[in-house]
Amino acid sequence: MKICDVMTRNVETVTPDQTVQEAAGFMLSADTGSIPVTDGDKLVGMITDRDIAVRGIAKGYGPETLVRDLMTGDIIAVRETDDVAAVAAKMSEAQVRRMPVIDSDAKLCGIVSLGDLSREAQSGAATEVLSGVSQKGGAHQQ
Repeated sequence: MKICDVMTRNVETVTPDQTVQEAAGFMLSADTGSIPVTDGDKLVGMITDRDIAVRGIAKGYGPETLVRDLMTGDIIAVRETDDVAAVAAKMSEAQVRRMPVIDSDAKLCGIVSLGDLSREAQSGAATEVLSGVSQKGGAHQQ
């Protein structure tokens, strides 16, 4: 099964020039902890609630701070044609609960979450991701 069969499409995004307050508002309305950052259709980063709280608030940045100043730019993404099991392994290794999905032109076309994987038939994929995310880990990625 390919990741395009289980991913979430029509993902809300923000641009690097929007404020973190706007990004937080999108996260609140979508009930999510992260949002992809795009420049046009190109994926350029991710910003998480943790980026805003830890990188931002803890360091004295305010709500008018630009997303570009707090986002994670070195992101891990998967291709829409990647196999579900391979994506689960990648998410586990990176210790992330959500991963952006790009097409062959590197344009954002969706996002896959632990929840998406848990709803698909190969339940082992979600178990693998949860196992990796739950391990003591290294630096925060996305």
